[in-house]
Amino acid sequence: MTVDVREKPKRAKAEKADKVLLDAADLAKTALLDITPADTIGEHQGAEMVGERLAMHHFAYTAKGYTGWHWAVSVARAPRQKFATVCEVNLLPGSGAILTPDWVPYAERLRPGDIGAGDVTPYVEDDPNLEFGFEASGDEEVDEMALFELGLGRPRVLSREGRQAAAQRWYDGSHGPRSAVAVEAPAHCTTCGYFLPMPGALRQVFGVCANEWSPSDGSVVSLDHGCGAHSEVDVVAREPEQVDPPRLDDFEIEVESSVADPVEA
Repeated sequence: MTVDVREKPKRAKAEKADKVLLDAADLAKTALLDITPADTIGEHQGAEMVGERLAMHHFAYTAKGYTGWHWAVSVARAPRQKFATVCEVNLLPGSGAILTPDWVPYAERLRPGDIGAGDVTPYVEDDPNLEFGFEASGDEEVDEMALFELGLGRPRVLSREGRQAAAQRWYDGSHGPRSAVAVEAPAHCTTCGYFLPMPGALRQVFGVCANEWSPSDGSVVSLDHGCGAHSEVDVVAREPEQVDPPRLDDFEIEVESSVADPVEA
């Protein structure tokens, strides 16, 4: 005979039914009438034991706009006490209840494009997209390169993660190679005279469009983006349309003679 000595999961102990508490529906409804109009209290939906000498009565909530919500009234009694006492009254959501979205902090609630005139975003100390800038070293050549490439004088500059995130966002956006205007373009931006390459590490992939006729004017575009305003392409010349002159056929003309009315003397 084999004995399983492994510890078996313990079942939650069912609370002992308390008739005094489970029969206290009228007491629970009376407590509701102290805080809400009678027409917002629906039918009694039942009672359950939630603890030792602690029960919860449920009532439907009938107010408009609160579909799926219900009243929950907890009642209890002391040991050897023969009557129930109201503990708490709560309005709780049930399955299918309409709930407000979870609260999101202000700093996390903003989305690109939400910032308007006068708006200020909160300072993010540990922004993964930024890293500390460079201080002046005293070497003129070194500082000149840092000013051009790394943003000398700014407290923080883009980190590697920040550059990668921006590059991916731009490349996947409306000024990347997969947008509708780029797919139909006759040539890429990399061969356009209006294309201004970006400085720094992003120069290998992006530039800025300087063509006022382009839908991307003033925007960051990828080298393999394109549009119909490319400087080195031309429209396909159409053959001139020939229109035959009109022909006059005397036999197709109906001549009507009109006789003026005699002038009365």
